[in-house]
Amino acid sequence: MKWSKNLLLLAVATVSLSSCSKKEAVLSDPLVTNRDTLVNPGDNFFMYANGGWFKRNPIPSSERSNGIFRTIGDTINNQIKQICEKSAADADAPKGSNKQKIGDFYASGMDSLAIEKAGLTPLKAEMKTIESIKDVPSLMSTIAHLHTIGASPAFSFYLGQDDKISTKYALFFGQGGLGLGDRDYYFNTDARTVNIRKEYVNHLQSMMKLMGEDEVTATKNAGTIMKLETDLAKASRKLEALRDPIKNYNKMSVAQFSKTTPNIAWNTILPTLGVTKADTIIVGQPEFYTALNTLVKSYSIDDWKTYLKWDLVNSHASYLNNAIEKQNFKFYATVLGGVTKQKPRWKRVVEKTDGSLGELIGQVYVAEYLPKGSKEKLLEIGNNIRDVYASHIKKLDWMSEPTKQKALHKLSKIVMKVGYPDKWKDMSKLTIDRNSYCANVMQSNAWEYNYMIAKFGKPVDRTEWFMNPQTYNAYYNPSNNEIVVPACNIMVPGFEGRMPDDAILYGIIGGSTFGHEITHGFDDQGSQYDENGNLNNWWTAEDLKKFQAKTKLIVAQFNKFSVLGDKHVNGDATQGENIADLGGVVMGYEAFKKTNQYKNNEKISGLSPDQRYFLAYGYAWMVNIKDEALASQIMTDVHAPAQFRINGPLSNMPEFHKAFNIKNGSPMYQPNLLRVVIW
Repeated sequence: MKWSKNLLLLAVATVSLSSCSKKEAVLSDPLVTNRDTLVNPGDNFFMYANGGWFKRNPIPSSERSNGIFRTIGDTINNQIKQICEKSAADADAPKGSNKQKIGDFYASGMDSLAIEKAGLTPLKAEMKTIESIKDVPSLMSTIAHLHTIGASPAFSFYLGQDDKISTKYALFFGQGGLGLGDRDYYFNTDARTVNIRKEYVNHLQSMMKLMGEDEVTATKNAGTIMKLETDLAKASRKLEALRDPIKNYNKMSVAQFSKTTPNIAWNTILPTLGVTKADTIIVGQPEFYTALNTLVKSYSIDDWKTYLKWDLVNSHASYLNNAIEKQNFKFYATVLGGVTKQKPRWKRVVEKTDGSLGELIGQVYVAEYLPKGSKEKLLEIGNNIRDVYASHIKKLDWMSEPTKQKALHKLSKIVMKVGYPDKWKDMSKLTIDRNSYCANVMQSNAWEYNYMIAKFGKPVDRTEWFMNPQTYNAYYNPSNNEIVVPACNIMVPGFEGRMPDDAILYGIIGGSTFGHEITHGFDDQGSQYDENGNLNNWWTAEDLKKFQAKTKLIVAQFNKFSVLGDKHVNGDATQGENIADLGGVVMGYEAFKKTNQYKNNEKISGLSPDQRYFLAYGYAWMVNIKDEALASQIMTDVHAPAQFRINGPLSNMPEFHKAFNIKNGSPMYQPNLLRVVIW
């Protein structure tokens, strides 16, 4: 998240310097002020590094969490709000132009009177289609159709690169259709999850009544939906089981798929999904479809209609009238996330406008809000991290030379996409107006689906981005062997108008971003893909065995971490992110050691270079989260909670121990036998 030396940083800042003198602004140092010095860094470095900020900035009632992501998110939301409002105010914007689409989408979302008046009308045609279902073939065709407009009943479906032939697109069918998202919500017996199931049934009853059902019918329908979803969940794999790319890759012909599911005629369903010439498909979890084949017959057509109507409304609840939106918020935000107050309407609509038209907004964001030279500085830091990574691989004492050479070759082939794409998607066929917010959402969903499905049979476009420049996140794509770092990663709160020192640059953008994403190419999943993005074992048997022994250590380490008394981190499900965090902080540190700040042992704000680097890494994951959201994260997320993304990796680093005088026996100190060293 850094830039060139002569840049006037972050004209995009939200924190105004007018609230304090220039001298005070220059002297302000988040690494100092964020700390809670009453906490011993050897006991809990996460709270030592960030506890002071948490005390001054409690989690708002409208948010699941608060911290660096929320701070930057608010900055970006305010920028996008300006883009939306300017576009909406331009009455002369040509029809079909980017400005007209952005302005009309935003204006339709802000027109709460029209939304209230419309009620469920935007879904009327789809409801009629569901009601016309008469048999299993029409049921499955309707399910397929609903997938094309943004709903996702019964299963999951998408088009992506073939894991074993990365130059070709393939069709993927997987488990899905759960209103609670994860299968464990339907079966775990702890008190919190049992209560969530109870509240979910109450939510279903309330939604049925808002959809026009009487009390008795609503109660009956809620029970039907819960039972059907529980049967789908019963056939679904656990979160950790979904991490194995080999076991979740089952290629078969359409004829073979149809043979395993004789009640489902895929040859007639695929055309409804927009696919006319498929010969093979990839089924992630075949046992799920065996169960679905039974369920389409064991449940009545009326039961399926009830479920599909629910899924349709649930998929669009946030864009409908106030009563439905509030009930949706009550369950999914309050019960599951602990959020008791909705965000202001403008923020909700801004976030959805960005989610639907992010490619169009991104073009304005790059032109008007991104500091010059950002892209170049991001790439510079990324390449420095790659160089350090190569040095580490060459020195590994557990890997043989043949595997090292293949690892180095894969590393050298990693493509770094930074800042923003060189070409933008053509969204000219998307029609947006001010008549209906929900209709606009459905139109954009349909456009996204059609854009995806139109790729089938065409060469893979490896220049495509799957994040927008204004998205504060990054990703590694194993099928392209690429990392993608959007432009807004340039932002560091508290350093508006000035250049952060190298410790911060390398702690945040170097360690938690580039180092993290590169390591994903060598985690438990990414390590199974070769330099061309294909599932292809490039390891010797002995080296692979050694690598897996090391990953088992990090699984065991994270399994010990617990929150809320009895909820433990799922070390298996989170191991990829934990490996990436450890590799990232190590590589960021090694790259930082090459800077003048480190070589000159330059102290800033009384902190040594090492102390600043590790505090900066702590700043990168400065996130405080509500208990309800934390419990949900433990169950459903492949990322460990933020506190362990700091405390876990750092506890393995002797350099960190030395920087803060942490001794054996402290919670932040891993003994040699338990210390994890991978890359």
